[in-house]
Amino acid sequence: MIYDDDITYQFDRVMRTIIELPDEQIQRLASLGERERLSRAELVRRAVAEFLDRHKTGNLEQAFGIWKNRATDGLRYQERIRDEWER
Repeated sequence: MIYDDDITYQFDRVMRTIIELPDEQIQRLASLGERERLSRAELVRRAVAEFLDRHKTGNLEQAFGIWKNRATDGLRYQERIRDEWER
């Protein structure tokens, strides 16, 4: 478990990895780390977490049956949309 101010992180699995960053990004991370009093590793962990949160995949159960209350037949809709590609 890692404690950072009021935030607690618990990792079931931790992966150590090596990444290559341009010098400009390293310098900006160092400046931000000094300002925020965080290590570069912590800044990268937070950046990855934010990126993954923004790119979550939807829950498949939410999509199941999405067309059940529509008056349009799904196959006809698909064919109509695909016909537009040929125009």
